[in-house]
Amino acid sequence: MTIRKKSSTQKVGVLPEKVKHQFEFLQEELNIYFRNKSLLYQAFTHSSYVNEHRRKLFTDNERLEFLGDAVLELSVSKYLFERYPHMSEGELTKLRASIVCEPSLVIFANELNFGKYVLLGKGEELTGGRERPALLADVFESFIGALYLDQALDSVVEFLERIVFPKVEVGAFSHVMDFKSQLQEMVQQSNNGVLHYEIVDEKGPAHNRTFVSRVLLNDQELGIGRGKSKKEAEQQAAQNAMISLNQSRAKEE
Repeated sequence: MTIRKKSSTQKVGVLPEKVKHQFEFLQEELNIYFRNKSLLYQAFTHSSYVNEHRRKLFTDNERLEFLGDAVLELSVSKYLFERYPHMSEGELTKLRASIVCEPSLVIFANELNFGKYVLLGKGEELTGGRERPALLADVFESFIGALYLDQALDSVVEFLERIVFPKVEVGAFSHVMDFKSQLQEMVQQSNNGVLHYEIVDEKGPAHNRTFVSRVLLNDQELGIGRGKSKKEAEQQAAQNAMISLNQSRAKEE
């Protein structure tokens, strides 16, 4: 006697063609194409939408958000660990926290227009849910989770290399990154001499000025930085100096 197993395939809600077309456009904009599009749809499905379509068996993005949070933290941790070898554990933790916090995730989501694609219930829509910071941050994490499941960690890292990591490079999180102290520590460890910073140029009108700073070690220029304030320019100069010193040491090894 042959026993037939019941199919484990679960019926899922079918999105309107107009909505599917919007997600096709999103994939083109991101240059990321999901193999399993249901993961993409789920990443943008809010619980309010599920509650209004109970009979269609949609799944909200809360589980993907849980996964995406962990994947994002791991990816950012690895990037910072490799990018800033002279940062202490405490400094790395503080910087990571500023990158993966809700305000930062909202910025990333808004730049990608993620709010436009969220599937919301009518009540949530009417109360401005599409612009709600917590919702946008959750959607960004859900997208990360969906991308990880669909295409593995390398694709997540490639995405972050385009969207998140460049902001770290240009000092968007400089308020928690003290490159001057790190550079000073590097120099002291090597007994290389005395650091000196100087502003070499100021550009633009008073209300929108850009400062150019350089850092010198025993009168030898190590790096140049630019910023909207003298402090920011000096931090950028210190960061570039650290990059230069690390590259020189790598060549010597």
